Amino acid sequence: MTLPVGFTMGDAAGIGPEIIVKAFAQGLAVPAIVFGDVGALARAARQLASPLQVRALASPRQASGQAGVIEVVQAGAELPADLPLGKVSAAAGQGAYDYLCRAIDAALAGEIRAIVTAPLNKHSMHLAGIDQPGHTEILAERSGTEHYAMMLANDELRVLLVTIHMALADVPAHITREAELRAIRLAERACRQMGIAQPRIAVAGLNPHAGEDGKFGREDSDEIAPAIAQARASGIDASGPWPGDTIFMRARRGEFDIVVAQYHDQGLIPVKYLGIDHGVNVTVGLPFVRTSVDHGTAFDIAGQGVADASSLRVAFDLALAMTRG
Repeated sequence: MTLPVGFTMGDAAGIGPEIIVKAFAQGLAVPAIVFGDVGALARAARQLASPLQVRALASPRQASGQAGVIEVVQAGAELPADLPLGKVSAAAGQGAYDYLCRAIDAALAGEIRAIVTAPLNKHSMHLAGIDQPGHTEILAERSGTEHYAMMLANDELRVLLVTIHMALADVPAHITREAELRAIRLAERACRQMGIAQPRIAVAGLNPHAGEDGKFGREDSDEIAPAIAQARASGIDASGPWPGDTIFMRARRGEFDIVVAQYHDQGLIPVKYLGIDHGVNVTVGLPFVRTSVDHGTAFDIAGQGVADASSLRVAFDLALAMTRG
């Protein structure tokens, strides 16, 4: 059997179980399993009146790929049947962390072809004593990956971040030639994995007007521009630094295949403004493919049966595209 894709269930108090059941109900192109909680997925299936059966697996190697069945590796302690939906919970936070760690181990062992993650809740994880800012950092730490980046993609934009989860005041100190060059190389790698033979990479400036020759800061001319020149010298089609207020529009029009953004909100606001239903989060640089939904746990609608599984399906499809061949 083709190696299965591994979904992680995310925070059980959110919409993760629901969107996973909906994704399986729609049919998947290749076999898939879930690292999560058997009881939570069974309850979600019942709540949705889904005919899908939920079956426990001891190991990903037992996956059968049988139609009409959600096969689940119970990763972590069983959650209480009365776990409140829509509320932060240490139990759900610990579970979400355990599901992700088990999936990472399976990917490193070659038991699954890719990881597709449903959303977790950072507050819930913190209640469980897990001091991690999000998926990306856990994936990197657990897999021993030193150089990695977050990329958000939809039908109109691809954006890769130089810095991720840090205070805005700390960003300038992390804008170095080494960080920029690393991000540019990871952007090229991501595009090639997505089937783009000759990626055109645009690098956004940090400061207004990309610094305007030092008038608004030196990072653009002293750190970013030399990294772009070094990338170009190695054969990468990179350009910039371009003013951040126009580069995303130009990329959306087709001038570039990906934008390297300097910090979290600079890069993610343009992508999310276009809508989260078809957005995908990709962690670039890992020894395996990981994609994710571009939204959170949506506690406000958890358990109501109205969550949209579109982003999860797009994340699944992208994981397949990036692991073909």
